[in-house]
Amino acid sequence: MGNTYRNEFESRRKLLKEENYKMKQIFRVLWKVRVWTDTRGQDLIEYALMAGFVAVAAGAVMPGVASSISTIFSKVASVMSSAATTS
Repeated sequence: MGNTYRNEFESRRKLLKEENYKMKQIFRVLWKVRVWTDTRGQDLIEYALMAGFVAVAAGAVMPGVASSISTIFSKVASVMSSAATTS
């Protein structure tokens, strides 16, 4: 009789383990879909890229502006790297 309970317990435990694994897979897929469909920060990135392209083009057309653009990019890079290390 004790062996029957043990077998039933093991089969239930195995079933729960499989269901848990399946749920984790479903959540993983849903998370990936959610990340790929999220567009909240897209506009900000596009504007930043456009500003960077305009600055590079201005530096190429007007060599006197190139040094100030380089300084600005250096400051932005240092602020971003310090923000990345603190968070």
